[in-house]
Amino acid sequence: MRHFPIFLALSERIVIVSGGGEAALAKLRLLMKTEAALHVYAEAPAPEIAQWATEGRLTLHRRLLAHDDVAGAALVYAADEDDVLDARTAHHARAQGVLLNVVDNLEESQFITPAIVDRDPVTVAIGTEGAAPVLARAIKAQLEETLPAATGPLARIGQAFRKMAEALPHGRARRDFWSDYYFNAGPRALPQGEAAVRDTLDALLEGHLTRDQRAGFVSFVGSGPGDPDLLTLKARRLLDRADVVLYDRLAPQPILELARREAVLIEVGKTGFGPSTPQETINALIVEHAAKGAQVVRLKGGDPTLFGRLDEEIDALTAHGIAYEIVPGITAASAAVAAIGQSLTKRGRNQQVRLLTAHDTEGFADHDWRTLAAPGQVAAIYMGKRAARFVQGRLLMHSAAPDTPVTVVSNASRPDQSVVECTLATLSADLDLCPDGPALILYGLAPRDALPTVQSLRRQEVS
Repeated sequence: MRHFPIFLALSERIVIVSGGGEAALAKLRLLMKTEAALHVYAEAPAPEIAQWATEGRLTLHRRLLAHDDVAGAALVYAADEDDVLDARTAHHARAQGVLLNVVDNLEESQFITPAIVDRDPVTVAIGTEGAAPVLARAIKAQLEETLPAATGPLARIGQAFRKMAEALPHGRARRDFWSDYYFNAGPRALPQGEAAVRDTLDALLEGHLTRDQRAGFVSFVGSGPGDPDLLTLKARRLLDRADVVLYDRLAPQPILELARREAVLIEVGKTGFGPSTPQETINALIVEHAAKGAQVVRLKGGDPTLFGRLDEEIDALTAHGIAYEIVPGITAASAAVAAIGQSLTKRGRNQQVRLLTAHDTEGFADHDWRTLAAPGQVAAIYMGKRAARFVQGRLLMHSAAPDTPVTVVSNASRPDQSVVECTLATLSADLDLCPDGPALILYGLAPRDALPTVQSLRRQEVS
């Protein structure tokens, strides 16, 4: 992030615009929404600028900007649309230590002006680091359509009520009150006028002050294979509302960033054959935070009901009388098979599919290898990289065909996704082509031919 987004207080502070043409007009239309003291320096200003000066909305100086004019200003815009004049303005601003924006010159600017959606006092700023102004305008247009006009009045009335709301305890109690106001009671009352909204706020506060404290609650949320776009809408909503998020080691940062900024994030990851958070510790942390009234999201990779030790955590909650819900996610098998353009079941090939783990509490997991070794069988094998030689040996021992297709998909759905195509005979040897990260073995499936999105690696291609 090259530019850090902030909202700068400009009330009664001087903002300078050097220039009187189209570029200056565009900046001034935005700046006049603020409470800044605007000073424009232009020898031949546009008629609109002259009119705004007559109306007292800005101060117009019909001359070029001088060095001493910049002293004490908060911001300077170089908007003369002339390289020489803009460089002159930039020199004055830098010499006085004032933040500078050179219109349409990202490299020379110390700050940029974002696209803005104005629902005063609610302001949404959209920036693209100057790389895609057209995209910023498109996002602005979408927000203009979707952000209700009532947002501004509701926020303005709510702002005046903030002191009263401090009677509620910090944290969840206040958030529940304001959520109830902005998304339920407030919009219903607004058509009746601002007085009705203020009366509604009084009644709403009284109700929240007398209600029982909200009980803690746990949501077991599947984060899917790692692509944030594959999260369910409910998962996104719960992350946004959570007080505490306990997440697995492989939870990607883009998904964690969907959590509320004030939420407590706790990693409780497990590493195969490596450092891990004991399950008893995870259970205790979930219970501890929920018992304090927190809304907890237990974020699990893929789907929480599949190889996620979900039952042990539910048992811990049940023993303490804590309520919970399960929010499914896309499991790695679905993401991996989608990556190679195949399906887990196919008429005429296999009427069933097995979802297997390569490990259990005792080590490598044993399965019905004889049945799996029969022709046409399909299985998705989780956590199979370290157990690949064991799985390979068991299947070959039970007469599985050595040329049975096998595909290993690493980091399914993520930007660094990798697909290794091999056979049962070469499985353990070809695993060195796999990058680090979670991998799933698709037994009995090969990537579909001529699928342009598959980055498939074969040993002969890299040898």
